Amino acid sequence: MRLKGKAWKFGDDISTDHITPGRYYHLRSNMPELAKHIMEDADPDFMKKFKPGDFIVAGKNFGMGSSREHAPLALKIAGVSAVIAKSFARIFYRNAINIGLPLLIAPTDEIRDGEEIEVDLLKGTIYTERGEIRAKSLPEIMIKILNEGGLVNYVKKHGDIELD
Repeated sequence: MRLKGKAWKFGDDISTDHITPGRYYHLRSNMPELAKHIMEDADPDFMKKFKPGDFIVAGKNFGMGSSREHAPLALKIAGVSAVIAKSFARIFYRNAINIGLPLLIAPTDEIRDGEEIEVDLLKGTIYTERGEIRAKSLPEIMIKILNEGGLVNYVKKHGDIELD
């Protein structure tokens, strides 16, 4: 699974309120409309720059705060290819994998805002204009869940998950 797009950088401690601002939560029954407002509180001009297929790149603790499952879902619906961060809040991480949004844990300092990058999810490699960055590889079961578009789709197709 190789993905290409622009990298849009954010700092540490991006909360679910930054991802999907609370003032728009009345739209959570209309996820395509909510997705039009992703990252608005972290960068008011984000959706003017962002194109489906681009990446969000951040520092530590991405997705902190409430366990709003709408936050990763809005990112996916908006067309975010993957989120690359130094670390993720645990509940955000599981919610993202469960709905089929790829996440990579990697050192992100060398990725520049707005640059074209390529990501190989299977190898856990990020290709920048200046070289390769190794990410923490996703477990095989998570790759399978992502390939099916999320946990519900995986279970519908394959039944229960068997862990070694």
